[in-house]
Amino acid sequence: MSRIHEAFGNGKAFIAFVTCGDPDLETTADVVRAMAENGADLIELGIPFSDPTAEGPVIQSANARALSGGVTADRIFGMVRELRRDVTVPMVFMTYANVVFSYGPDRFMSECRDAGIDGLILPDVPYEEKGEFAPVCRKYGLDLISMIAPTSEDRISMIAAEAEGFVYIVSSMGVTGVRNEITADIGGMVELVRRNTDIPCAVGFGISEPEQASRMAGLSDGAIVGSAIVRIISDHGKDSAYRVGEYVKRMKDAVSEAGRR
Repeated sequence: MSRIHEAFGNGKAFIAFVTCGDPDLETTADVVRAMAENGADLIELGIPFSDPTAEGPVIQSANARALSGGVTADRIFGMVRELRRDVTVPMVFMTYANVVFSYGPDRFMSECRDAGIDGLILPDVPYEEKGEFAPVCRKYGLDLISMIAPTSEDRISMIAAEAEGFVYIVSSMGVTGVRNEITADIGGMVELVRRNTDIPCAVGFGISEPEQASRMAGLSDGAIVGSAIVRIISDHGKDSAYRVGEYVKRMKDAVSEAGRR
């Protein structure tokens, strides 16, 4: 069984995202540990890319800061190896196809496996093109996580039927970022997913407040938060780990509460 399933094994999951190398990899490692200690069930590690098309301004800026600080995929693999000495929660990379291609897909997935990464999210790779990556992921025991958006419509069933790890439901049109209101028919999307797979699904894009996380987790199997965490790191820099930990605890408590209702 996929280790990612463990994230959903004790009720609703809280999934936290961080951009690796913003402001530096030492801070990223501290933040990851704070997330794990405060209840994050799965952690997404963003490998910075110069043209992150799925990201809003908060994460775009974090990518730019990390790249200007000299972060590389090799240095991120090294950080993950260190983290795996004491961090046991599942971790996945979120990055872009070019990052994997330039590294070499076989070499990239091999490094992922050896470092202790459990899966991969590539937001710029549509379902129809995942064949370039899925076999290599399988070869090294990684889950290639599928994303489903409000525009997926009649493709939702098809995508869900072949999903691995968990299904990432994009809550709204456009790029990542904090939103005051989530208007997509999340319940309808989740229902379609569940008709076609028993793999868990979690909702991301736009969630920043405990009430939103609780509502989205109530409709699905978990909530994903990125921009709100990256903003805390942007505001507090090297001193952000404690504050991220406090925030993750509040969000995890809200998600757990949804599971008890």
